[in-house]
Amino acid sequence: MGNAPSSEDELLVERDGHVVVLTINRPERLNAFSRSVRGKLTELWPQLDADPEVRAVVVTAAGDRAFSSGGDVSELDGPEDYPRYTARQAGVFTPTITAVNGMCASAGLHFVADADIVICSENATFFDTHVHVGQVSALEPIGLARRVPLGEVLRMVALGKAYRIDARRALELGLVSEVVPGEKLRERAVELGHIIASASPAAVRASLRAVWESLDRGLDDGLKHGYQILQDHLDHPDAAEGPAAFMAKRSPNWSVRGGR
Repeated sequence: MGNAPSSEDELLVERDGHVVVLTINRPERLNAFSRSVRGKLTELWPQLDADPEVRAVVVTAAGDRAFSSGGDVSELDGPEDYPRYTARQAGVFTPTITAVNGMCASAGLHFVADADIVICSENATFFDTHVHVGQVSALEPIGLARRVPLGEVLRMVALGKAYRIDARRALELGLVSEVVPGEKLRERAVELGHIIASASPAAVRASLRAVWESLDRGLDDGLKHGYQILQDHLDHPDAAEGPAAFMAKRSPNWSVRGGR
């Protein structure tokens, strides 16, 4: 990942300190997800998760017209295995920021539903075209229904390409948490990544895991599960280092190896 990316690569992987930036690089195809891009992402997430120097990941796309127009329709030729090309799908709790530039449609919505933080450019739009190309819309809206009102998700699914959520409405709904000028989008996403990277990697991962895994449980079970994760973390060096650094008025020296 340390090598300079080629402009011909469909997926650019760049490091900025403890932050890795993944850029879908198919602007001529409106950054549609090819089988190749999906395969590279599937291989990459476990590698990022295993790298102790990676504390946050930004996912964005080349150009300003589209984050992604969805899956590449020229490759819809049969069933595929369950996807593993987002952090959540891959079972990875490395903090992930999705920075949406321009349109985000259909399969692109995976990265909105599955991110820890989502920000977008002022020209961003969100919509789902599945039903208008004869495909079932399932995974993306199921994930989005955990973020925004169900009525909005059902409207998006049923109306397909005729219903679009602009940046302002996305912010109102909580689909995104911040709207920034397009030329500042990547910069702001990386800035957020560095803020995350300044905290205990183990504590951040464990906290995100507690929240995400609670969504598969009832409230009481979710709280007990989260409490167990909290208790387990007390044995981690960072649990002692944080208070010690605070009392000594110094910067903490976090464990190089974050918790998994």
